[in-house]
Amino acid sequence: MEKAKIQWGMTIDLDLCIGCQACTLACKQENNISFVSQKQAKMGRIIEWNQVIHTVKGEVPYTKLRFLPRLCNHCEQPACTKVCPVGATYKNPEGLVAQIYTRCIGCRFCTVACPYTARYFNWYTPEWPEEMKKSLNPDVYVRTKGVAEKCTFCSQRIRAAKDKAKDEERELRDGDVVPACVEICPTKARLFGNLADSESRVAKLSRSPRAFRLLAHLGTQPKVIYLSERAWNESE
Repeated sequence: MEKAKIQWGMTIDLDLCIGCQACTLACKQENNISFVSQKQAKMGRIIEWNQVIHTVKGEVPYTKLRFLPRLCNHCEQPACTKVCPVGATYKNPEGLVAQIYTRCIGCRFCTVACPYTARYFNWYTPEWPEEMKKSLNPDVYVRTKGVAEKCTFCSQRIRAAKDKAKDEERELRDGDVVPACVEICPTKARLFGNLADSESRVAKLSRSPRAFRLLAHLGTQPKVIYLSERAWNESE
């Protein structure tokens, strides 16, 4: 699999998502995302690269709870990269919207430009209790205060899968790269893979009649594709 032929993407089946937020916790653990105090949470300073939005539809007693996982959509035409004055965020050849944390100056233009509100700002230097420091992932940079951060599709796992394939003298196979949120999902609502490979599972699901993209009319061309709920389609 040549690098130029890779376009990483993800599908999320809303019919399978149960809103357990295991993806949120797995993402925090994998990517060294700091926890904030209750006071800071009330000020809207929570940092969650993977967030599950809960909404209620219908009137009592016929209400139904719906879930919408939200993360960086790694757009083909990302708005965030166009407004960064120092080039701290950019789109790499494999379709990932990457972030150079050491270059970020904290102006938060990218946060404002992102239509998916998927970027978060580090207001304080992260601190962890002594017993939690040993659980930090050594493969992931610990962000300091004053920088914007977001989902990376677990780029460290992508790199590890490539290294393993190289050591075994083979090409990357579909399913070799499994981000933390995909691995932890108890209902297998998420799939990750190469959208440029028409035979990959994620590419096939992206062509499903149920497939849609958030705010597609903005022309950002997200690489996170949602699959609508069958039950809702039948009842509405």
